[in-house]
Amino acid sequence: MKGCNMSYPNQNPVQKLRNILSICRKANKISLGFAPILESLQTGSVCGVLTSSDISKKTLKEVYYACEKKHIPVCPVPLTMTEIGMITGRKAAVAAILDQGFFERIRQLCEEHSTATASDLN
Repeated sequence: MKGCNMSYPNQNPVQKLRNILSICRKANKISLGFAPILESLQTGSVCGVLTSSDISKKTLKEVYYACEKKHIPVCPVPLTMTEIGMITGRKAAVAAILDQGFFERIRQLCEEHSTATASDLN
């Protein structure tokens, strides 16, 4: 994915994030749900884990624990479980990204969204 310009000037970071998640699904580079991500963590195929904005505190704690043991980054995304489900076809609070390029782009978009949201508050 290096060198691939996935920039669409008229789209906000959240819409770009939706598009990347859809591409991940089509490329089979995403694992959805807590049990499947634990399996993916065991195989070493996870590049990063995404958590929905409405994930339960208990699940979030378990995700961070499992990811810290394997030194896998966790990225909260500004999407609900339902929105993730609409994009991927399966409602999930947790998703493992299985491609480093996709994960880095998702993390970048989440940072852009956070920056834009913070500047809107000021």
